[in-house]
Amino acid sequence: MRNPYFSSLIFAFLASLSLATHAVQVTKTEVTPPVVAEHSTVQTSKVNLNTADVSSLQRELFGIGEAKAKAIITYREENGPFASIDELLEVKGIGKTILERNRDKLTVN
Repeated sequence: MRNPYFSSLIFAFLASLSLATHAVQVTKTEVTPPVVAEHSTVQTSKVNLNTADVSSLQRELFGIGEAKAKAIITYREENGPFASIDELLEVKGIGKTILERNRDKLTVN
């Protein structure tokens, strides 16, 4: 009497384990969130050196923190609007590397 009872318990346990394993595998394959659109809008927007404020300079430009953003605005206030993007090299703390990494994001319109 013990063998059939024990066998049926083992069978029920293995069957439920098999179903649980199958259900977990199905949920793993269904979860794939697409990440595409957000970065395309950021790349197309340009930062105008003559009108941008501190927060937009920090947010949009690589390697520009609060101090460098304030230096850009100070330079603009003391020397007038930027005539070209290359004039950004005159700002203290801005070097060729930072300028080249941000060149495609900048405008002086």
